[in-house]
Amino acid sequence: MAVGTPSPSHLPRADADDLALYREKFRRRLPAELGDLHGPTNGTVTLPLHVAWSGMTSYDLDNPRQRMGLYRTVLHEGLREDLECYLHRDLLLELWPTLRRLVGSSVRTVWEDAFPGLLQQPDSRRSVDMPELPDHWLT
Repeated sequence: MAVGTPSPSHLPRADADDLALYREKFRRRLPAELGDLHGPTNGTVTLPLHVAWSGMTSYDLDNPRQRMGLYRTVLHEGLREDLECYLHRDLLLELWPTLRRLVGSSVRTVWEDAFPGLLQQPDSRRSVDMPELPDHWLT
């Protein structure tokens, strides 16, 4: 479990059960391996409404802010098929050092527990080339 992430055992029983169920929702959607993520690496992507049900539906992958937004949306809302179709392994690995701060703790914990290599990237200390993010995006 990620450092600073509440574990179900440190919460009241009902809250722990809710958190465990919420994390299980994301766990069930995980691809078998990162290599299953074969989405596009450039161009414009239009997400289906069951994924992008609120806000933007089209994202320009050549725009760093939009690329990050697409990945954040798909990680939170996408089903396994969506993850495999819209995310790309290499881009996920490149974006993860910043992206992990933009997704919820449950998404981050589930992905990092399943794929420890996300945290072992040689360039994990380098920032991704993108404009400054508002502070409320980082919490």
